[in-house]
Amino acid sequence: MNPYDTPTASFEAQAPAKPPLREDLKLAAWFGLAAALAALALFPYLQLTMPDAFAKAQAQLHVPLAALLALQSVQAFAVLALLSFIGLRLGHSVGLGAPWLSALLAGRPRAAQPWLLAIACGVAAAVAVLLLDPLFAPYMPKPVHAAPGASAQVHAFAGFLASFYGGIVEELELRLFFVTLIAWLLYLVSGRQRHSWQALTAVVVAAIAFGAGHLPAAAQVWPLDAVVVVRTVLLNAIAGLVFGWFYVRNGLESAMLSHFCADLVLHVAAPLAMA
Repeated sequence: MNPYDTPTASFEAQAPAKPPLREDLKLAAWFGLAAALAALALFPYLQLTMPDAFAKAQAQLHVPLAALLALQSVQAFAVLALLSFIGLRLGHSVGLGAPWLSALLAGRPRAAQPWLLAIACGVAAAVAVLLLDPLFAPYMPKPVHAAPGASAQVHAFAGFLASFYGGIVEELELRLFFVTLIAWLLYLVSGRQRHSWQALTAVVVAAIAFGAGHLPAAAQVWPLDAVVVVRTVLLNAIAGLVFGWFYVRNGLESAMLSHFCADLVLHVAAPLAMA
């Protein structure tokens, strides 16, 4: 059996030979297409949560909405396909990647994935974020923008569409590319010897980067003081650690599913429950 048909059970295992280049190119193209569609799905959520920034970006480019959507979609395809290809190629050296989808596209037998566990852990991560968030409330500054006036149902629907962006685009960027790149660099400086601390370090660094990546969105709601920064980075990093664990243990597919389910709780179930 090909080693990439099995989950990433041991980061310290001997790296197998790389599969043909065309396999990674094909999968990267599919990831790029999925990212392009996810970028389109994100727009209703951006219009609801960051209407001023959205309108400003459109005005600066002097293009109609349809053209802006097309440009963003094409950009997402090009960038994410490239990052995915790099992540897939580097991942063969360090035992990381998308083993289930790689086997599916190549027509090889696919090993079982912990789908139910990924769902449960994604939901648990989201619940942990919701439970911790009120601890910061007494210290948060006043919002700089009023909350959007749309109904909870509209927010939930936009949040459902945005969840595909989190589960696809953010996982391609942060786990398939960034975690893999860091692990690969640590693998190189370790004399091309694989150790579990390399993957652990990569997951932690990527989780912090994942949290920091949400600061621009937070800045659309609050001024970025120390409390807002700590809250935003910490709460998102908690979820990022969960997704990163699934990535290095089982592969990108379970990390994507876990992230998607966490976003469903945060952006769909929570707004409806608080309506």
